[in-house]
Amino acid sequence: MFKQLREDIACVKDRDPAARSALEILLLYPGLKAIRLHRLANKFYKKKLFFAARWLSQRASKKTGIEIHPAVEVGKRFFIDHGTGVVIGETAVIGDDVTIYQGVTLGGTGKDTGKRHPTIGNNVMIGAGAKILGPLVIGDNSRIAAGAVVLADIPPNSTAVGVPARVVKRDGVRVDDLDQVHVPDPVAQEIARLENEINILKSQQEVK
Repeated sequence: MFKQLREDIACVKDRDPAARSALEILLLYPGLKAIRLHRLANKFYKKKLFFAARWLSQRASKKTGIEIHPAVEVGKRFFIDHGTGVVIGETAVIGDDVTIYQGVTLGGTGKDTGKRHPTIGNNVMIGAGAKILGPLVIGDNSRIAAGAVVLADIPPNSTAVGVPARVVKRDGVRVDDLDQVHVPDPVAQEIARLENEINILKSQQEVK
């Protein structure tokens, strides 16, 4: 237990440049508090002490603003940065060395039964406000951009952005050349189409 706590504190120090000391992290970081209480709640849940498990998870939610169902499987060195508004549903699975930011939801769509929530691979980063919905898989070493809405599997070593999310980089190589500056202008495209049709009509008139 103490080894796991030391790992959790060390991962916060590694990933948060604002962290000043182990004591500060232990006493003042809501993400760490939520994870510590969750690990205990999860032990109760596995022993079928469901009321105690749920009580602990609700206590953690009130204290930290982070809601993690006690059934969620969480790996090593899980880091929730800031944390307010994070919601993680019952059948979610989270791998090792995962980082998530405030406002993230690992939720369901309401259409699935059984496994209803995401599986997050190892070394994944999920940006602020991202929503990952359904029993999908986020591959190892992937990055989900802030505000993205993920509704399908994301391959390993990928970066996904947008609503709905699409993969823009995989294995370090861009797979989508579009960005927020160079998006095609639909008005310009329509004008070009009309000009082309006019030129065709002019050609037909000249032939006659």
